[in-house]
Amino acid sequence: MDLKKIKKIAIIGATTNKEKYGYIVLRDLKKKGFDVVPVTPKYEEVEEIKTVKNIKDLPKDTDLLVFIVPPKVGLETTKEALIYGFKNLWYQPGAYSEDIDRYLKKNNIEAIHDLCIMVETNNI
Repeated sequence: MDLKKIKKIAIIGATTNKEKYGYIVLRDLKKKGFDVVPVTPKYEEVEEIKTVKNIKDLPKDTDLLVFIVPPKVGLETTKEALIYGFKNLWYQPGAYSEDIDRYLKKNNIEAIHDLCIMVETNNI
């Protein structure tokens, strides 16, 4: 995946809690100039950006979905992502599981996992 071509990134598990990665990652990518879309049913906005409640509400021009949720939540959200046609998936460390891996392989989807999007976007 060429991160230089990525413009709009959905943050699955965005939060207003400044101690959690759902906030830290969103803020980092926003500072780097990415158009970030927080995905969470819990808040109306994160970092003054209006949230979407779930995957089906994401803009169709979203380039990448970054998962920062527990694997059990991630598996259900992954299924939803594929239903709505999103195939560029990135799982932050701790968000991936064998169940997600099996599901993606069954659907011929390659995803990035166990790499930190903040580190990988540092030199862009």
